[in-house]
Amino acid sequence: MNETTLDTAESSIVTSSADAAPRRTFELDDTGFKEVPKRWRKFYRHWQGAGDELAPNEVICPVCKVVIRSHREFRPGDRVYCMPCMSRLVVVERPDGRLEADVLY
Repeated sequence: MNETTLDTAESSIVTSSADAAPRRTFELDDTGFKEVPKRWRKFYRHWQGAGDELAPNEVICPVCKVVIRSHREFRPGDRVYCMPCMSRLVVVERPDGRLEADVLY
């Protein structure tokens, strides 16, 4: 296998410069997401449908359609874990500028 070959998720990661603006932080409250242990419930919420807007600290899991939340805003290249479906994801920026998660495995 060639060292320069990357899978599609890794090749679409946009690298950010070291002097980028500091990340914003957010206060998370318990959303009542009962599919994960109580300790982790504030990091997940149910997707509300087409009218649901994602905050800068949220990304939707493409496997189970659960919204993953963080204390810090997401940026391309961040790795996240979806506990309900046990998927490892990487945050990528789409051509239209919005952030999405791609499955690593």
